[in-house]
Amino acid sequence: MKKMDLFRRPCRMNRRAFLKLSGVMGLSMASTALIPTPAQSLKFDRERYNITQTRIAMGTFVSITLIHESRDQAEEAMAGAYDEIDRITALLSRFDQNAAVARLNMQGYLRNVPPEMNQIISRSLDYYRLSSGAFDITVKPVVDLFQEKLGGKKKVVPTEQELRGRLDLVGTHLIQFDKGTIGFEKPGMGITLDGIAKGYIVDSAAGILAQSGISNFLINAGGDIRAKGARPDRKPWTIAIQDPEKRMAYPDIIHLSDGAIATSGNYEVFFDQEKMFHHIVDPKTGASPNQSASVSVLAKSTTQADALSTSVFVMPPARGVGFINGISKSECLIVPKNGALLRSQGWMSAAI
Repeated sequence: MKKMDLFRRPCRMNRRAFLKLSGVMGLSMASTALIPTPAQSLKFDRERYNITQTRIAMGTFVSITLIHESRDQAEEAMAGAYDEIDRITALLSRFDQNAAVARLNMQGYLRNVPPEMNQIISRSLDYYRLSSGAFDITVKPVVDLFQEKLGGKKKVVPTEQELRGRLDLVGTHLIQFDKGTIGFEKPGMGITLDGIAKGYIVDSAAGILAQSGISNFLINAGGDIRAKGARPDRKPWTIAIQDPEKRMAYPDIIHLSDGAIATSGNYEVFFDQEKMFHHIVDPKTGASPNQSASVSVLAKSTTQADALSTSVFVMPPARGVGFINGISKSECLIVPKNGALLRSQGWMSAAI
């Protein structure tokens, strides 16, 4: 199980790269610049300002829009939200050797786990149990194998023996986690939080905005979206579900006033031209799931939407819908590779 490489090595991003990474895009954000910009302030009416900014963070573009009566208060809150994003990202990166996650992967254990990492590991264990193992943060050895064999100019498909060797290192049940200490039972294990960390960070940024008195905002972090309140015209935020074929034929358009949505797909990061080996891994088989093109999940928090969308993508579509039907206040839309769209019982164009 793995979503996008959220904490990737630093890279240059242009407009085309951003469009590839954007995932779910808010229609109300269509005017947002596609390159990093300083905060842009627009007096929407006599009472309120519309403040928008886009920055690179977590290996993608993060756009925040705030609606508030005080421009100064909104800009200060936005700066605080971006600071929070940068602070937590620095803890969870698996490429920065000083980050807690990277140190855990190198050493095989970590004492005095930072509170944020402690929370996200705990929640990951919950989703592992809830999904019957579909959500598994220990798939890093398999993802690393894909990168080693298929990431360079000379692409070689991993052998079954190589894959079995890496699968022996996969399993959240092999994590020892207790009272701020985490360790692995087997040498060579590693974790990737890419399937949940971006959602957690977006929720943390949303918390900063709420604490700052901002009640109308939209955060779009490369497709993980958290919405609160209303857009400038006082209507719910409007969000289009990304078309996996990139032909602007949106599978659905939803409206959010207090909720989150995240999308997992096989079209963003892949290792081979045929997309047989992509960025999401089934922790039981080591293969990349190939029955769905994308899975979008609505939930009350971006953390939950992020983890559940990855979980459902790993499952056969019908099983995934049944899984979400059993979870309170969560809905899903599945775009299968072949066949009609699948929706959970409560999915509607005007949802959460």
